[in-house]
Amino acid sequence: KVSKKYEMIGESVALHKIREMIEKVAPTDARVLITGPNGTGKEVVARQIYALSSRSSAPFVEVNCAAIPSELIESELFGHEKGAFTSAVKSRAGKFEQANGGTIFLDEIGDMSLSAQAKVLRCLQENVVSPVGSDKDIKINVRVIAATNKDLKAEIEKGTFREDLYHRLSVIVIGVPSLDERKEDIPLLVKHFATQICNEQGIVVKSFDEKAIALLQERSWTGNIRELRNIVERLIILGGDCISCEDVKLFV
Repeated sequence: KVSKKYEMIGESVALHKIREMIEKVAPTDARVLITGPNGTGKEVVARQIYALSSRSSAPFVEVNCAAIPSELIESELFGHEKGAFTSAVKSRAGKFEQANGGTIFLDEIGDMSLSAQAKVLRCLQENVVSPVGSDKDIKINVRVIAATNKDLKAEIEKGTFREDLYHRLSVIVIGVPSLDERKEDIPLLVKHFATQICNEQGIVVKSFDEKAIALLQERSWTGNIRELRNIVERLIILGGDCISCEDVKLFV
């Protein structure tokens, strides 16, 4: 069962297509590459695949490849032996080993260094990891889901992403549309976020009048669903009991 936090909200054609793909892909062990701009909900898609898979009772381990310095990514992914580098005071299992039997989600895979990409490729080919500073291989059984906001084919052309790794990761590709491509979902999303935010703050759920919603549908959402949620929160804090188009004009 997918937790409330990772629900997919909307009835647009694009979202129906994604739901259909998730239902087909989830029960398999196929590797999935999720593409789309920042803030579109790529993690939500990954969590849905995991929740509907046969590995749903095993670990789901998330790695944000963009947030880890390139010199640490290998020990983060594959673990390290005690003394492998200055700060390695004790041996540590990497994310792949922690995800054994379950699913690893490699977010922002396009930001990974070429040397780390080479090791991930070997890991996917041979189903083994070797911790930094160790000469032994550890057998693993992990489903890999990756996500990126980059055009990986363009990155391959530039020489910053390995083509062989791309083919290993992209058995199934799910493209998540921008919010501007699914504006018909905005009313449902606003209602969902308003309920969520008011419940979190312990206040009566505020409503949005139709003109306010129409105004939100007119603007361009470069930050996508993440930006919409932030704006709904701002309107709930600063606006009236029923959010009006005046509130939207004033605070957005």
